[in-house]
Amino acid sequence: MRNRRWVLAKRPQAALSADCFRLEECDREGPGNGEGQVLVRNELLLCAPTIRNWLSGNRNSYYPTIEIGEPVLAPSLSRVILSHDPGIKVGTRLIGTGSWQDEEWVNPARYRQIPDSITSIDAMGIFGLNALTAYCGLLEIGKPKNSEVLLVSGASGSVGSVVSQIGRIKGCKVIGLCGGSDKVRWLREQCGIEHVIDYKSEDVTARIDAISPDGIDIYFDNVGGPLLADIAGRMRRFGRIVLCGQIATYDDGGDMLGPPLDMMRMIYGGIRMQGFLASHHSGSFPEAMTQLARWHAEGLIAHREDVRDGLNNLPETFLSLFSGSNQGTLLARIADADGGPI
Repeated sequence: MRNRRWVLAKRPQAALSADCFRLEECDREGPGNGEGQVLVRNELLLCAPTIRNWLSGNRNSYYPTIEIGEPVLAPSLSRVILSHDPGIKVGTRLIGTGSWQDEEWVNPARYRQIPDSITSIDAMGIFGLNALTAYCGLLEIGKPKNSEVLLVSGASGSVGSVVSQIGRIKGCKVIGLCGGSDKVRWLREQCGIEHVIDYKSEDVTARIDAISPDGIDIYFDNVGGPLLADIAGRMRRFGRIVLCGQIATYDDGGDMLGPPLDMMRMIYGGIRMQGFLASHHSGSFPEAMTQLARWHAEGLIAHREDVRDGLNNLPETFLSLFSGSNQGTLLARIADADGGPI
């Protein structure tokens, strides 16, 4: 089978567009030295906002750079179709960082194996990277306590919806920010979040002040932008700001610098602001997956996946992240369970 792959054709200068990518077909590459490597067929690719940063060409020490002409990187779920590692059987499903192509040779030591009891969709959804990010970010950095006020931006998104529901389970007064009446309805009716603000039709800060006039204990920020300064000025003493994403600034072509904060308020209030990656807390993944499975089975956490078929449609699928048209964890399915290309 010829290997289909999407490569980076040019750097986005501002808003990302489909012509930044180029579809190629090529022969399967060899495994290099071969020892310990496995050949995988990618089944599901996570459309994660941070991929936009990897495309930008900014060279620094804190995220990878995809070079022109290289396949686009993405979190992936794949199946082993040829193994040079005696500990990895053909058919094993792996999760790690793959790329926008049908097949590739990988080092399985950099991947997690998926047990047979978990479906591929669940492995990338309720037990996937975004859910683990939500769990670790809120519980290990936000450290919610009963009756505290938790504000979540991007609350209807893949990370934000899980954060909001864990906060509700932990007894917080949760305020969710999202855009659009459908997302508001889903958060209220399916996720059990009482206080939801539609930033497209409401005055966000006025509504926050009305819901919680005494301020915010935890701000879980998936969005960034000017709102961060507004919320920092409303944090209670010893509040925690959890920096997870900055999607409001990913696609504007400028430097991702936030607005000035009232630093004396941060100092005198003992307010902590901390960024993180899920990988910083990988030791907590087994506990997180066990707890997420329990809550999901008990009906305490609702989760939805937006699965879109076709490798040929990948750029359009990915771009829907930035228009806000996706509904839940956005996954591109490029192969079926039997390995047939889609």
